[in-house]
Amino acid sequence: MPNFEWKGKNRAGQATSGTLTAESKAAVVAVLRKEQITVTSIREKGKEVAIPRLRGVGVSHKELAIFTRQFSVMIDAGLPLVQCLEVLGSQQENRTFQRIILQVRQDVEAGATLSEAMKKHPTVFDDLYTNMVAAGEAGGILDTILQRLAQYIEKSVKLRAQVRSAMIYPIAVLVIAAVVVMIILWKVIPTFAALFSSLGAELPLPTRITIQLSNFVVRMGWLIIVFIVAIYYLIRQYHKTENGRRTIDGIILKMPVLGVLFKKIAIARFTRTLGTLITSGVPILDGLEITAKTAGNAVVEDAIMATRKSIEAGKSIADPLRGSDIFPAMVVQMISIGEQTGALDAMLNKIADFYEEEVDRAVEGLVSLLEPLMIAFLGVLIGGIVVSMYLPIFDLVNKF
Repeated sequence: MPNFEWKGKNRAGQATSGTLTAESKAAVVAVLRKEQITVTSIREKGKEVAIPRLRGVGVSHKELAIFTRQFSVMIDAGLPLVQCLEVLGSQQENRTFQRIILQVRQDVEAGATLSEAMKKHPTVFDDLYTNMVAAGEAGGILDTILQRLAQYIEKSVKLRAQVRSAMIYPIAVLVIAAVVVMIILWKVIPTFAALFSSLGAELPLPTRITIQLSNFVVRMGWLIIVFIVAIYYLIRQYHKTENGRRTIDGIILKMPVLGVLFKKIAIARFTRTLGTLITSGVPILDGLEITAKTAGNAVVEDAIMATRKSIEAGKSIADPLRGSDIFPAMVVQMISIGEQTGALDAMLNKIADFYEEEVDRAVEGLVSLLEPLMIAFLGVLIGGIVVSMYLPIFDLVNKF
């Protein structure tokens, strides 16, 4: 029978380890449970495999949510950590994620805690994830924490999908409109211009403007593309600076229609993240710092960090939030009540539920509003070009 090296904790919570000969890992767990030892890892001697380190590129939030959900179920069933990670790693279809899970397993086998092992892979397991896992390990409620993490990630994925659905439609319509107009000006209008020139027709102002635009596109089309790419690159580079990020993020929040939507998204993300962290036992100062990093907007991040400084100075959470232009009075009031009654985490989660529903309605309303506006915009743009080309033809017909 194979020999198994095991590590665990006794009734007093002290770390212990040893070697057992048994038919399987399950048999080892059964023997140790009779001795009231909680197993943290089991390894069959002679089957250690060195796993190369790998960055967590290409691991989606959906894959992380599924992993977390399955992990919580297995921990709840009483399986040792290492065995859970081994099973989840072997079943993972994403090879990158598979290697990371097995690296975490190897580090846990070597004596690291689960949170310490996960911190080595920040591209997959961020500060929020590892801090919640650390809180779960310290409180002996790792399965519950993983369930909360899975719920949080699933809600976060849904929120991202809502943002994409709100932005993709207008951007796609504008891009298609730009391509169609460029093709018309580049290929179609020159044919009409040559026809009008051969007929010697006197061209009305709209037609002359359209032909001049066409000439510019034919001669300098490459310059337009370079200009658009350059503007996009400069905006991205400016956004990477501290001042640029604050300026652009501030403009986004002040935009008509879209600004209101992004504020609701920021409130939903802030309350959901902080509520999940506090419920999981993460200290509020650490929770606010993690929440600020995941805010996704520099203006919101500044407001959260101001709140953190306020708490450090012995003040309340609500006061700095009240001074910002992001959080409505109703949200600040509910947070203040939650703080006074000692139910801040429950109040934050209720606010998050409410604003996630608000984001749903706002996205639906935005799409409904944009559809007729985009159709009208395309009609005026394409129709204007077509009419400007037919005006000289109408004049010629009237003369004859």
